[in-house]
Amino acid sequence: MRVSINWLKKYVDFDCPVDELAHRLTMAGIAVEGVEEIDDDKILVLELTPNRGDCYGIINTAREVAALFESKVMLPEITLQENNDSITDYINIVIKDEDLCGRYTARLIKNCNITDSPEWMQKSLISAGIRPVNNIVDITNYVMLEYNQPLHAFDYDLLGKNDNGKQEIIIRRAAKNERIVTLDGIERELNETMLLITDPDGPIAIAGTMGGESTEITASTKNVLLESAFFNNISVRRTSKTLALRSDSSIRFEKGVDINGLTSAINRAADLVQALAGGEIVGGLADNYPHLVLPRIINLRPERVNSVLGSDLSNTDMQAYLEGLGFSIDHSSNEWRVTVPTYRIDLQAEVDLIEEIARLHGYDNLPATLPEGQSSFGGLNPLQKFKDEIKRFLSNQFNEVINLSFINPNVREKMLWRAENPHNEMLELVNPLSEDYSVMRSTLLPGLLLNISNNQARKMNNLSFFEMGAVFLPQEEGLPTEKPILSAIVTGCCEHNWYAEKIEMDFFYLKGIIEGMFLELGLNDYSFEAFENDSFHSGRTALITANSEAVGIIGEIHPLVAAAFNIKSRVCAFELDVEKLFSEAKQKIMSTEISKFPEIERDLAIIVPVFVKAKEILAQVDSTKSPLLKNVAIFDVYEGNQVPQGCKSLALRFTFSSLDRTLTDSEVNSILETVVAALKENLEAKLR
Repeated sequence: MRVSINWLKKYVDFDCPVDELAHRLTMAGIAVEGVEEIDDDKILVLELTPNRGDCYGIINTAREVAALFESKVMLPEITLQENNDSITDYINIVIKDEDLCGRYTARLIKNCNITDSPEWMQKSLISAGIRPVNNIVDITNYVMLEYNQPLHAFDYDLLGKNDNGKQEIIIRRAAKNERIVTLDGIERELNETMLLITDPDGPIAIAGTMGGESTEITASTKNVLLESAFFNNISVRRTSKTLALRSDSSIRFEKGVDINGLTSAINRAADLVQALAGGEIVGGLADNYPHLVLPRIINLRPERVNSVLGSDLSNTDMQAYLEGLGFSIDHSSNEWRVTVPTYRIDLQAEVDLIEEIARLHGYDNLPATLPEGQSSFGGLNPLQKFKDEIKRFLSNQFNEVINLSFINPNVREKMLWRAENPHNEMLELVNPLSEDYSVMRSTLLPGLLLNISNNQARKMNNLSFFEMGAVFLPQEEGLPTEKPILSAIVTGCCEHNWYAEKIEMDFFYLKGIIEGMFLELGLNDYSFEAFENDSFHSGRTALITANSEAVGIIGEIHPLVAAAFNIKSRVCAFELDVEKLFSEAKQKIMSTEISKFPEIERDLAIIVPVFVKAKEILAQVDSTKSPLLKNVAIFDVYEGNQVPQGCKSLALRFTFSSLDRTLTDSEVNSILETVVAALKENLEAKLR
């Protein structure tokens, strides 16, 4: 925002060097980034924070200066000379979408003479960085800069008429693929989220952003319809972003304008049109104001001010600061009732009023005090410690990556997700960085697959990555759920050297890492069960359960998914729910005595039907409940000529041990006989 000192002095009287004014404004929160000189004028270049959009109007900046220098604001004198006609005979205003347009006002000025604006006005506009056009357009820009209220001027005679033969303005949402040619000569395609100003024949302006070419002011214009309106700031911002069309008007609507300041701005503009274009003002103001907005009343406790600021301000000082800003105060109780004008939309609560007092008093005048209160030690909660433990373990085998939470919606097709797949429900962003990052991720796998693809494109073939991060799950109401997920991915082989052979990083490699991690986390009761998933290879995927609770999935990525990410090798991955792991893990230090007596190992080969799962065999062995059987492992699986068709051979190694004696062959044989009997009875097993 650029503020001319000569222009500013039309509204407030102050007598100090420009450098001092710049310093005091900056100390009051209105940052002055620099001072420029143009002819006999000096220009303040303001860097306004988002909450002070009101200071895009020079009159509101003058209010700040008046409060700092204990002066008065001198508003422009408006003397309207209306004819005896009635505006209701000339224009009808219809607001169809009141959620996006809170108020719409209009004035008609007849028999205008379109010429250049006077030199003083052109200089004022140029000092603010705006190019003069003609007297009507320049007046709307001049008043916008004065009041922080964007205006627009239509050629009244080019407006379409309703069925009653009266010109009509309709404020409504655009239809899908509706089009309008804007003042810059570009045809723009609209969507249903955008607000339009239309007449009965079609669009004549994009609300809050830019007018249409069909009703622009030209040299032949005689009758001018002025518009002063209040549009929803989020709607204007979204429209401006979507169309890549940012104007001085849209900037102000995005920050928020004063819904009760519309009439002052349009009356000021009509007065200037009458003075500078010889116009005749039609009597009355067309004003469609569906829901009245009253000034906000905020309760303020004077003692709270000093408590927050650490100051010793008197009630008189506080009152002077607030009234200097134009706020009225009711002192009838210990808790003041402060009425805040509607142009200060940034003030919502008591603490905002305390900030107003602080900045006018001067932040540099506040005493430096140490914060009070009990000190406490920081630290990680149990879940955070659990996450760190996982990361420390996986860092020995993987490289950690951190991907963006935003992803491309086309991953739905790449990951082969069917319609019912829950990952399809992704949160769409209102203002995405680009189309490639327009949804929030529902799984970490697409990001990791892209990591593999990008590294393979750079001739890196042996890759292992893990990521722990949030996925975002939309909810029917309220904010989305953020769930912490752990995911890892591998391809290629482990690096080999003279003392270690090359090992392929496949399903079983990844499964071994998970088992080692579970052991580290104190999670003992887990299993891997065959599972089908859209993105994983059929028959090479398992559901991971812990204490009978599903906690994740592991498997080989489907070849078509890998191909969609331009990956040419086999890829295996897992994904785990961190919170479920945390709830199932037993974070305890376990110890057991080591036997001083020798262990006994026995191998046993059995033949079972091919459909019998290894976990079923181990479950039957475990059902014998022998305290002397310490471990059992399957070390060989065979299917071939020496095994009956439809069967397979498994070799099991049993380990026996006792803490108080050396076991005898008869004790071990007795246990094995019980195991074999259980396997025969329940799984149709035979000794080989």
